[in-house]
Amino acid sequence: MFKAAAWLIDTFYGWVNNYAIAISLVAVAIMILITPLTMKSTKGMLEMQRLQPEMKKLQNQYKGDRQKLNEEMMKLYQEHKVNPLASCLPLLAQMPVFIIMFQVLNGLGRIGADGTFDPKHIAADSALYQSLDTKNEMLSFGLDLAISPAKAMGDDFVRGIPYALLIIGLGGLFFIQQRMVASRTTSPTMSPTQAKIMQYLPVAFALFQVFLPTGLVVYYAVQAIIRILQQGYITRRFYGENGLGREAQDASARARELKDDDAKPSKQKSEQSQANAPIQSKRVTPSKNRPTPSGRPARPVPPSKRNK
Repeated sequence: MFKAAAWLIDTFYGWVNNYAIAISLVAVAIMILITPLTMKSTKGMLEMQRLQPEMKKLQNQYKGDRQKLNEEMMKLYQEHKVNPLASCLPLLAQMPVFIIMFQVLNGLGRIGADGTFDPKHIAADSALYQSLDTKNEMLSFGLDLAISPAKAMGDDFVRGIPYALLIIGLGGLFFIQQRMVASRTTSPTMSPTQAKIMQYLPVAFALFQVFLPTGLVVYYAVQAIIRILQQGYITRRFYGENGLGREAQDASARARELKDDDAKPSKQKSEQSQANAPIQSKRVTPSKNRPTPSGRPARPVPPSKRNK
């Protein structure tokens, strides 16, 4: 698999004679392959959202029976032909690709005993190998794609500014992409704090890229641009009038209403119990006619004995 990815980079490099563009074309090719999975997972996710009111009713009906709840959930999925794992397909496909690209780019930038590149995972007679064999930098548009932005900024801060701008740009692309997804997706079980965390989590992932090869940052930046275009297409296709996305949003709103209705009785019950609780007096000084410990009222003292 590493050799196949390196061969793909070498093929595109033979066309364009530029490292960054070759890596970008690999990102485009992989996104073309993943796009059908993304569309399928998006449709599956929307179908799951459309079932949220029915799922909420089942959760209320079988609240104390986990096994019965799971059985009824599976029947609901089978009845509507919904795969609850469909939304995970793009993520499962991208993780191996990330590992492969990381290993390939590290291998292409491997330094040999003579201080120059000794590319790995690629044939010695390929154009990419011969281009890198006598060099110690993978320069493209003034950036060394073989080193990480952290190393570039650590060696020379001024020289590392373009690398820092690349990371900032990647974080901005991730943020735009996540905002597009968050503006369409609503969940009855997600709090506003959780929604904010999910929105800014990709930005944190972009900051993590500062420790990875710059070539991999370029790869992810191109993919982020394609995903933004892809999300725009998904919005037009699924969230138009009477689209599946609109139905999913309406179903999510109904599920939130059911959740709020379930929360009201428990809240009212709590308030009622607090209202019916006896009010305890905080008075600590005894009253004038307070009974004696034996339970009988104290006898008044005769005037004759008072004078004594």
